[in-house]
Amino acid sequence: MKRLFSVAALATLVAGGAATHAEAATATAALDVNSAYVWRGLTFNNGLVLQPSMDVSHNGFAFNVWGNYDIDDYDGAIRENRFSEVDLTGSYAFNLGGVDISVGIIHYLFPEAADGFDTHTTELFAGLGYDLGAGFAISTKLYYDIDAVSDYYLTVGLGYTYALNDKTTLGLSGLIGYAGDDFAESYAGGTDSGFFNYTLTASAKYMVTEAFGIGANINLTDNLDDDALPDGAVHTNVYGGISLTYTF
Repeated sequence: MKRLFSVAALATLVAGGAATHAEAATATAALDVNSAYVWRGLTFNNGLVLQPSMDVSHNGFAFNVWGNYDIDDYDGAIRENRFSEVDLTGSYAFNLGGVDISVGIIHYLFPEAADGFDTHTTELFAGLGYDLGAGFAISTKLYYDIDAVSDYYLTVGLGYTYALNDKTTLGLSGLIGYAGDDFAESYAGGTDSGFFNYTLTASAKYMVTEAFGIGANINLTDNLDDDALPDGAVHTNVYGGISLTYTF
């Protein structure tokens, strides 16, 4: 559950980088190497992970395949050197009156799920983004699980991007999540709906060529309401990594 994109892409999304109808078909391959796998404040692995992905988009339509490969084991539940998750995402993005709008569906697969746990689930999502100017943008996105949980998770974000030069971009972003009571109970052992988590991200990206880029990020995350996301469910507060991307 990569939230919908890798952390390195979060600042770009918050900054309103939606597709337009005029763009040509593009494909982007990426590999993130992260010190932990944290999803919506929840630690899925507090050790080294590899997260490869492939994204193909054309005229606002996009299809993404993303995976989490665990280099280290975690808490006896996640085994090392295996894919513990694969996500398939289909989406459509467009601009209406200066507002970036996106809708889509995510199918989560958990090939290493233990007996008694869900091996898959599916979310629908819809998002809005608006460029405030001067490098600032706001966004909100609503996810609704229609399979294993039947509940929602809502995010509100603010981002800032700054082009240091024609090859280097810096980013700062903040995201707050709010979860329904069934979502909080199923994923975190919470007892009520409420503000779930926050994530603060600092990132940088350098384009080595027009197609190949290298990025880095560091993140701070924690819970906001102990009834929604109990302290005991948050095992990682600071994590980061590097990202390699190639567009063709």
